[in-house]
Amino acid sequence: MENRFTCAAQTLSRFGELEWFGLSGESNSVYGYLQVPYMKLRFKNRDERTAQLIEDAVRDTPTQLEWTLDKARRNWVLLPSRIILEARDLLNPAFAEAVNRINAQEPDFCRTALSDFDLIIAHLQEVEIPDG
Repeated sequence: MENRFTCAAQTLSRFGELEWFGLSGESNSVYGYLQVPYMKLRFKNRDERTAQLIEDAVRDTPTQLEWTLDKARRNWVLLPSRIILEARDLLNPAFAEAVNRINAQEPDFCRTALSDFDLIIAHLQEVEIPDG
């Protein structure tokens, strides 16, 4: 089975050339607990059409959690909306605190988020990308 990182990167490459990509999640290599996934990405040629296709696909995926594609900065971030609500901003130190707390204390949330993330990536694989 292909790992999440490779699968997500290949899927997003369908929408355009990735300039940068990162994915957290899976399980903690030291303690073994699950981690909530969040994905950071930047396309070489950023455009609103691509953002809209991805946002629509995320919204249309039947997930258990609500998800957000934050496009406010150079790198876009896809993550469970709860994290942004708790941290108030991705640049706020509370972001890392919220992620670490959820990772350590809420394995069911992490499991659900990982399952949702896989559904989102599978749905993005099926999105029809218009020419030009």
